[in-house]
Amino acid sequence: MAKEKTVYVCSNCGQESPKWVGKCPACGQWNTYVEEIVRKEPMAKHFQVVQGAASQMKPMHLSSIEAGEEPRIDLHDAELNRVLGGGLVRGSLVLIGGEPGIGKSTLVLQTVLRMPERRVLYVSGEESARQLKLRADRLSSRFNDCLIVCETSLEQIFTHIKNVQPDLVIIDSIQTISTEALDSSPGSISQVRECAAAILRFAKESHTAVILIGHINKEGSIAGPKVLEHIVDTVLQFEGDQHYMYRILRSIKNRFGSTAELGIYEMRQDGLRQVSNPSELLLNQEHEGMSGVSIASAVEGVRPFLIETQALVSTAVYGNPQRSATGFDIRRMNMLLAVLEKRVGFKLAQKDVFLNIAGGLRVNDPAIDLSVISAILSSNMDAAIEPEVCMAGEVGLSGEIRPVNRIEQRIGEAEKLGFRRFILSRQNLQGLNTVKIQMELVPVRKVEEAFRTLFG
Repeated sequence: MAKEKTVYVCSNCGQESPKWVGKCPACGQWNTYVEEIVRKEPMAKHFQVVQGAASQMKPMHLSSIEAGEEPRIDLHDAELNRVLGGGLVRGSLVLIGGEPGIGKSTLVLQTVLRMPERRVLYVSGEESARQLKLRADRLSSRFNDCLIVCETSLEQIFTHIKNVQPDLVIIDSIQTISTEALDSSPGSISQVRECAAAILRFAKESHTAVILIGHINKEGSIAGPKVLEHIVDTVLQFEGDQHYMYRILRSIKNRFGSTAELGIYEMRQDGLRQVSNPSELLLNQEHEGMSGVSIASAVEGVRPFLIETQALVSTAVYGNPQRSATGFDIRRMNMLLAVLEKRVGFKLAQKDVFLNIAGGLRVNDPAIDLSVISAILSSNMDAAIEPEVCMAGEVGLSGEIRPVNRIEQRIGEAEKLGFRRFILSRQNLQGLNTVKIQMELVPVRKVEEAFRTLFG
């Protein structure tokens, strides 16, 4: 019996090596090489799904190629359509990743149940048909009778696809699918790579849209080889904390739309509900007279919404003061505390500082810097900020308030929710059309001016 040949493959970039190495020479990552068995025979014969697929292509002049709007499939979900760029493109391969139990399968299942005009094939490699039926009954009383098949063999999946001829294929999940052409176990680097490549070839040749659900590893990235994210057309990340009700759908890669879009959902007993106006849900209107609370106008992608920034400053009990931030970068908070101590003169070196972004969201917008330092000083002085004040501004190392982008949308969102005063950078007033703005704009140049405006 012939001895099986094995190679070592980098799980990050796919580089192959005849022996194990600690550091990948291609991408520089450590301890990413795993042992894989070399495939037994060429893969091309296994996945000839579409008749006449191997057509002869000739080089064409760029000017002779006709390009128009890509026909898209309406998913009957405004948030998902927005993140995808207007809908699902035919022949595209979409990968949705997220932590276990975050709601990936629920999002996809409730989406296909709203599409009675489409023939959908749902391939489940993790759950049984009865489990899917119970989840579908919980999500909707009236739903589309989509086709369900529980299968993990790629060859059998292609057989079902050829018999059904669906408009949309769902595979849950790609890490459970395996092909007979490889001896390695499902979920291995080679299995995920070859199965994803075969599915991509099928999607492009048949112009059938395919949605893959993927696992993530402990570092938070998509499990499997990095080439999986390269070959797909769109990568969506489903984020959120299981202890909070809100879920965020971000676009990390999108060949048919912008990666700046963002969708927000609320997890409920009957599934995920679209949040069309997240500002109303993220704001708590009962903080009047309470210190350490300020309202910031943030922008995630191209979508503005108001968030509540909470801070608590207390005397340090132990020798080393504690610094804790939830939903905000702890290193940026330390920088803002250094600016307050150096430029403004507030002594916070012996104080415990705790910061929280209400609602369980994680915000990376630098425009909430002004709201963060305002909440910290409000808690330090035990002085409440007026509930009708909203703000947006980036704080520099010299204590200046720097301008932020999309200031018109930020002001419009605050005005829509009834705020009367808006604190912003003085440079943002240049070129700003204030004719239609009904609320009072308070331009500031330095941090001291903003504090005098808030606390007198």
